Amino acid sequence: MSTHDVINPATEETVRSIDLVGVEETDEAVARAVEVGPQWRGLAPADRGRLLRRFSAVVDDHLEELALLEVENAGHTIGNARWEAGNVRDVLAYYSAAPERLFGKQIPVAGGLDVTFKEPLGVVSVIVPWNFPMPIAGWGFAPALAAGNTVLLKPAELTPLTAMRLGELALEAGIPEGVFTVLPGKGSVVGERFVTHPDVRKVCFTGSTAVGQGIMRKAADQLKRVTLELGGKSANIVFDDSDLDAAAAAAPMSFLDNAGQDCCARTRILVQRNVFDAFMERFEAAMRDVRVGDPGDEATQMGPLVSAGQRETVRGFVENSDETVDVAFRGSAPEGDGYWYPPTVVLPTSTKDRVWQDEIFGPVVGVMPFDDEADAIAKANDTAYGLSGSIWTRDVGRAIRVSRAVEAGNLSVNSHSSVRYSTPFGGFKASGIGRELGPDALDAFTEVKNVFISTDN
Repeated sequence: MSTHDVINPATEETVRSIDLVGVEETDEAVARAVEVGPQWRGLAPADRGRLLRRFSAVVDDHLEELALLEVENAGHTIGNARWEAGNVRDVLAYYSAAPERLFGKQIPVAGGLDVTFKEPLGVVSVIVPWNFPMPIAGWGFAPALAAGNTVLLKPAELTPLTAMRLGELALEAGIPEGVFTVLPGKGSVVGERFVTHPDVRKVCFTGSTAVGQGIMRKAADQLKRVTLELGGKSANIVFDDSDLDAAAAAAPMSFLDNAGQDCCARTRILVQRNVFDAFMERFEAAMRDVRVGDPGDEATQMGPLVSAGQRETVRGFVENSDETVDVAFRGSAPEGDGYWYPPTVVLPTSTKDRVWQDEIFGPVVGVMPFDDEADAIAKANDTAYGLSGSIWTRDVGRAIRVSRAVEAGNLSVNSHSSVRYSTPFGGFKASGIGRELGPDALDAFTEVKNVFISTDN
């Protein structure tokens, strides 16, 4: 069995060495999940909901422990990490109501009664990235368990610790062994086996578009269901009639949250040309106030990148790029140990520039002017991605028109909100397939069964 050293991104110190599972252990976990599946889906809906509420309560009892573990494991700020642990709690509580609300339909037909049922898929696998290890895990396993599936979860190699702890807390809450299993391991081993194993009925993957495409190709061999939440290059559109002070003040953390390692990050800012200079002046002042440093400090707003490799990737977009990159201004970042990179604002000269088109996954944002509403929409949609975005305007009609025209799954007006556990989340185009969270997520973990009962006999 191979091992992996978990590294603290802020200090570069080893946190813990963990054992990585292989194909044999994965197959054993699948077999257990298949074996206990009938027991789990056969529970009375109220009992399954009660166990999920208990799981939520146990997570709530361990919020600070989980948050501190994420600070150490992923370099998240303590404020973010507390929100993330709380999100797992809240998502479990939300979906604990689902077992008693998996409603089918009664459809009027001739000669009998026609009803539909929402049946669980069976064994569901959830593959989690390193950028938000706790919430994204919960977005997969909570609705999957609520719908009556058994779940295998593979955390990212870099950030497995909170997922492993959630697996222990599930058992403590009374979730039967084998119903929810956490398998730390390599994507090329455990993740690959999820895709190829015939008893795994679904793969729920969050990560890069390239890896998601590979999963979809291989899943096609077995017609395996997939939910894919992939990359993003979201636009933040600032019109000249907006509250410019509010738009500029909110802009830094729209792309610096989690050091920019966020698929929803607003990494393309589009500003109407006649207020461009005024916005940039306010934006630069707001950037100066961002606190970058020790993620355990309550006042810190941005911590380090997750790894040395990720820092080099980000650096390659700005400092080692084949294209000339015009840096407008930068924030500050600590020196010395840790995977730090300063917040950086660049001015692309074309919508074709790599820094404007490609997902950087770091604290770098491009800013570009636009002329009118049509130009803003065209520039916002000039991307392979379509996950999120923001629109700043006081004109309600414009807000609705632009929201309908921008090709993205999650938009907010006069804010940068992307994720609420009670509303659907997912992308257009290369940003993914399917929806997580909200009432829609349950459709991704169930099949509709139609039953006709004759009344003629």
